[in-house]
Amino acid sequence: MSTIELTADNFNEVISGNDFVITDFWVEWCGPCRRFGPVFEQVSDKHEGVVFAKVDTEAQRDLAEAFEITPIPTLMIVREKIAIFRQAGALPEAGLDDLINQARTALVRRLTA
Repeated sequence: MSTIELTADNFNEVISGNDFVITDFWVEWCGPCRRFGPVFEQVSDKHEGVVFAKVDTEAQRDLAEAFEITPIPTLMIVREKIAIFRQAGALPEAGLDDLINQARTALVRRLTA
């Protein structure tokens, strides 16, 4: 699955219409953001049922400010309309896969508890 661009116009629709959204807050001039971009894309191809989205923090300043995004890149995971994880910094592919699997497990535990 390829990533989608999140904007102020489609943010509520994407978050409300999907149970699992992982978002990369980034900006073009950021070296770590540019290196992390291909990793984010590769991982998006491996995880069905997860929406992968990107927010260009320069183009979407209102979204970046609403979530108080200052360091970039920053990852945020939203499950069932609730932000359950946020962390600054790029991850390697294995780290991102592990994070997504942990987020999936957290939901399964909550549903079966």
